[in-house]
Amino acid sequence: MNRSAALAGTEITGRGQSLNPFVIVQDAAGFIRFAERVFGAEEVEAARTPTPSGGLIHAELRIGDSLLLLSDPQPGWARRPGLFQLWVDDVDAVIERAVKDGSTVVTPPTPFYGALTLARVEDPWGNLWWLYQPVAGQPDPVPSWEGGSDVVFRSLDEHLRGASSA
Repeated sequence: MNRSAALAGTEITGRGQSLNPFVIVQDAAGFIRFAERVFGAEEVEAARTPTPSGGLIHAELRIGDSLLLLSDPQPGWARRPGLFQLWVDDVDAVIERAVKDGSTVVTPPTPFYGALTLARVEDPWGNLWWLYQPVAGQPDPVPSWEGGSDVVFRSLDEHLRGASSA
């Protein structure tokens, strides 16, 4: 049995958790404003590292108990958007804010397993957000292979097959 190579959060001397995603997006400062408005993210101001040209070589956002690191692409770098799972308390309100800020709904709020509602949005930077909201007492949906809705898989499949890697 292999021991995890990751340190536990209590052993980390810097900011963040055992795993902290990092994305490279055009207009990192704009993405920070988006994440603050839509998800209630808080920028770790001490981490903001601008380049002489005004872009960001490093920035950090705290979203809930997690940390998202980001930068603008530097000369010769490709953008590297991410795929994120985020637990929210009101998926409809988050989607409304996200759409108002230029996001596209990929999967509308849909009952999911374990008394959850799942929705997906793609933000203007190409990041895909899986939004999960606990819904106590909501029954599990009927699986698509038993005649239930296939929207959870189909909407993602159609989006990813049609999405360009901009």
